[in-house]
Amino acid sequence: MSTAEYRDPAAVRRLCEAIARTVTRPWMLMEICGGQTHAILRAGLDRLLPEAVTLVHGPGCPVCVTPLEVIDQAIALAGRPQVILCSFGDMLRVPGSAGDLLGARAAGGDVRAVYSPLDALALAQREPQRQVVFFAVGFETTAPAAAAAVRQAAALGLGNFSLLMAQVRVPPAIAGILAAPDNRIQGFLAAGHVCAVMGHGEYAPLVERFAVPMVVTGFEPVDILLGVLGCVRQLEAGQARLENAYPRAVQADGNPAARALIGEVFEPVTRRWRGLGALPGGGLGLRPAYAAFDAARRFALADAPQPDHADCHAGEVLQGRLRPDACPAFGRQCTPQRPLGAPMVSSEGACAAYYRYHGAAA
Repeated sequence: MSTAEYRDPAAVRRLCEAIARTVTRPWMLMEICGGQTHAILRAGLDRLLPEAVTLVHGPGCPVCVTPLEVIDQAIALAGRPQVILCSFGDMLRVPGSAGDLLGARAAGGDVRAVYSPLDALALAQREPQRQVVFFAVGFETTAPAAAAAVRQAAALGLGNFSLLMAQVRVPPAIAGILAAPDNRIQGFLAAGHVCAVMGHGEYAPLVERFAVPMVVTGFEPVDILLGVLGCVRQLEAGQARLENAYPRAVQADGNPAARALIGEVFEPVTRRWRGLGALPGGGLGLRPAYAAFDAARRFALADAPQPDHADCHAGEVLQGRLRPDACPAFGRQCTPQRPLGAPMVSSEGACAAYYRYHGAAA
């Protein structure tokens, strides 16, 4: 099928009708990918599905789950005269405890938006007298490029390049959501882009442990509805399996070369997620052989947890416990122009999606 066919209105209608014929009771499903959240709202799938099927938006945006204290670390680094702080553009307007990276740049900090950690590596080669720090934010999808940059820096003997680590892993977050005593989620749409890198083997133990169906799902309307239909069919039949509804991009073992690179440079570590707290194995840290490239260690950065803004309910949104437009601050104190929290800033944030596609009114 072509991309157009995965957006075909007739195919969307047929799948919605198939879901309506299948469902006999209420079910709550969660997607854990900001790209899928935006696709759902952009195509109006949340309004086309039968009322019995509720889609809940989980912590599917790595920018959004980065806790305040790590953003504060980045801002502190940007304030050091010898440091060039490089970041993906999405992070520049994410609020920390007091300000953001754009504010740090306005105050004289050298903050640069880059497209890849390899851009930051090249900058470190060009400016050997400066310390270049790349703010490494992302799910497993961005980890291979970060790992490649570190490995190349080690091979070149670059002593002025490091990563501020905020790489996170999706399976531990799913486990944390499902293990919550008041969990309401009955099925998961697994993020296709993460599985394209890592494969879907890490999800099978979660299906077995929690008896919850998971369907690897793509990003076009037809992809998403195929994922919903797969989950609903399993739930109606009392089954819990791992399915791959995105075979054109996802293989069982993912991308072996990318996985090997990640495994060489990084290792799973406990990492705090906004809204979910500290998750064992929830992040990636540099292995001992590459620890010299850890910016938090190199610059002895403070790492004390910081609370979110009192009026920001980002944590509840990221847990799927609060719809963005049900937040009292949504569209009022919190807008894309003046955000209180990351989900209203990031291009993958659920609050930004609701504001863009549903409007400011709650």
